[in-house]
Amino acid sequence: MFQSDLVGVAAVYIYVAALIIFTEKVFSKKYPVQSRKFLHIMTGNIAFILPLFVTREVMAFIAAGPFILFTFLMSPYSPIKSMRGKTSEAGHGLGLVYYAITWTVLAYVFFDHREIIAMGILAMSYGDGLASLIGIKYGKRKYTIFKDTKSYAGSIAMFMCTFLLLMIALLFYTMPVTTRVVAYLLCMAGVATIVEGATPLGLDNLSVPFIVALMYWLFLVG
Repeated sequence: MFQSDLVGVAAVYIYVAALIIFTEKVFSKKYPVQSRKFLHIMTGNIAFILPLFVTREVMAFIAAGPFILFTFLMSPYSPIKSMRGKTSEAGHGLGLVYYAITWTVLAYVFFDHREIIAMGILAMSYGDGLASLIGIKYGKRKYTIFKDTKSYAGSIAMFMCTFLLLMIALLFYTMPVTTRVVAYLLCMAGVATIVEGATPLGLDNLSVPFIVALMYWLFLVG
């Protein structure tokens, strides 16, 4: 493990620990739903820590992988009752577990294309998270697919936020942004929005980032 990897692992652990402590001890007491979304969204900033890593296995199995077990132990399904967190209980029970699985898989598969990992993480965190918050506040008109109710306002927010965050990811990783790329990003954001609206039971934490990563790979890399 290189020194840069150690710094990356430390940065991830410290950042996530600070978020969890804040949401569990401070924010969740008065705003349980909002605290879950806050954690969901802000964890996405890990996308900007990725350049610190130089080893695929470290990023995937030391920085990301352990959070699969940790978030499961914080979920309502945890066998250790004292570890069950209020933040996880406020939403889909395994949502954060799916989040950790996604990051682990993306980190291993697309390590040589950090922008793809970042795009998947940001679409999942900011795109989906902000869509939910805006939908809760402004989503009067709703639709139901597979017994899961979403709002039109939330879906519009999902599209706009996802497109914006995909652009930010490419700019951060100094990738070329041409008219062709922008057109593809709009298409990716649209498909991600459809997938998010049609995916039930919190599984959009798996479906959205994977479809975004796959589309970018097929369109602009592969």
